[in-house]
Amino acid sequence: MSTEASSPHSASVNPEDVARFNRLGELWWDKSGKMGILHDINPIRVTYIRDHIRRLLLNDPKALNESGERPLEGVRIADIGCGGGILSESLAELGARVTGIDPAPNNIAVASRHAEKSGLDIDYRNITAEALAETGEQFDAVAALEVIEHVEGPAEFIGMLGRLVRPGGLLFLATIDRTMKSYVFAILGAEYVLGWVPKGTHDHNKFIRPDELSAWLRRAGMREIDRAGMSFQPLTRSWRKSHDTDVNYLMAAKKEG
Repeated sequence: MSTEASSPHSASVNPEDVARFNRLGELWWDKSGKMGILHDINPIRVTYIRDHIRRLLLNDPKALNESGERPLEGVRIADIGCGGGILSESLAELGARVTGIDPAPNNIAVASRHAEKSGLDIDYRNITAEALAETGEQFDAVAALEVIEHVEGPAEFIGMLGRLVRPGGLLFLATIDRTMKSYVFAILGAEYVLGWVPKGTHDHNKFIRPDELSAWLRRAGMREIDRAGMSFQPLTRSWRKSHDTDVNYLMAAKKEG
């Protein structure tokens, strides 16, 4: 993204966070490194998005099952805050037409190089969500995963995302609940004890209660249709979708119309 997109008046950009993620470089694709947790939870995120799109947009009665190698063929999806392209590539592999945007130029450079090596055609753009909204483009689905807890104005950001979703389309969000449990696990545990993510990645005050998020969605002309937790299983050292939204959670919403 251009440097003016780092303006503190932008609802979608926190300059310090942009700079932090911009420094990650090739670490985005190091599955055993600082961003490895995103690779660990990515299958849950992709399945969540795939199943809701197939059931609610494609009217696929077998939406909860694998059917073909490219079940999202032709579906237009915007990946907001795409980072190094982990989610974008997975959705493109399922046949979606993906536009990935990020305000950190190095992220877009890394994502573009990796997509080329993978033989994937993804429309990566170094712009803000505001800039994309200003183009008037709308998408069948928009995903902003692990992003909203890093923006300057989360309620305004949701309103902006709503502009990017076509009438009847879907919005997918993933973030962290503002609870004592999330402080212990997502900050003390993930950052300082286990080193899953770089120290300083998260600010507990910016975590968002699910009901707050749902209210912002309603004000933006969307309605929550589902929420689910993502929980770590220490015995198997793996992640699974769960009913526990006290730390990491996913939310799906549909735009009216």
